[in-house]
Amino acid sequence: MKTKKSRKVRDHTGSTFDRFLEDEGILEEVEAVAIKRVLAWQLKTAMKEQRKTKQLMAKQLRTSRSQLDRLLDPQNISVTIATITRAARALGMRVILHVMDRKAKRA
Repeated sequence: MKTKKSRKVRDHTGSTFDRFLEDEGILEEVEAVAIKRVLAWQLKTAMKEQRKTKQLMAKQLRTSRSQLDRLLDPQNISVTIATITRAARALGMRVILHVMDRKAKRA
């Protein structure tokens, strides 16, 4: 008769992912990229739904197409709030920023 090997129960509790990123010194950068990815996705989706080309969008924003490409680049976090707001307005949208306590639970 075979005996069952006893398994050790491992405690997987520990630090949160945010804590890990903080310990690595990259939390702010990771959060900024995540925010920019969402913004770029929302703008691209609205452009697609409204059938606006990059050329038309750049013309409405009175900017170059390469500047618009930087705005729509999910990795490029060096875009001003003013630029994001102008792009949103051109698409019939608006930007709402919300700053909250780091310890507050996210919805």
